[in-house]
Amino acid sequence: MNRVTIVLLIILVILVGILIALYFIGKRLQARQAESDAQIQSMKQPMTLLVIDKKRLKLKESGLPDQVIQQTPWYAKRSKVPVVKAKAGPQILNFICDEKIFDSIPVKKQIKCMVSGIYIVEARNMKGGRLQSDAPPKKKTWVDKLQEKAGAKSVK
Repeated sequence: MNRVTIVLLIILVILVGILIALYFIGKRLQARQAESDAQIQSMKQPMTLLVIDKKRLKLKESGLPDQVIQQTPWYAKRSKVPVVKAKAGPQILNFICDEKIFDSIPVKKQIKCMVSGIYIVEARNMKGGRLQSDAPPKKKTWVDKLQEKAGAKSVK
């Protein structure tokens, strides 16, 4: 065997080792995520909020309690989080919102939502229906336009 084959085998063994390590790390992180989701689901409670403002802000700029910022891991402190400023009863509070429902929460309207601590898990309008997204429809890319034209030609 020549040197090139040996080098390629060493690189292959290292890559396989990295993939195995990533598999087990991912499995452990997935178990942690499932555990935290179960805890959030068990602690959620209904609340009526008047949404004042919503933005994606860095954690330090979000106006959340210092205890929340201190408990956040160092790698997540610079990331932007969806923050909703809302009036709950007589108090104005800052909430962290679930990324899935952030775009559908209307500003300056009252909503019913499920809150777990300072985390908004679900949101509905006051009549109990689903919220409609305020975001404008996404602009079509040229690939989407080409696929649409190809689909129209095949129908004819």
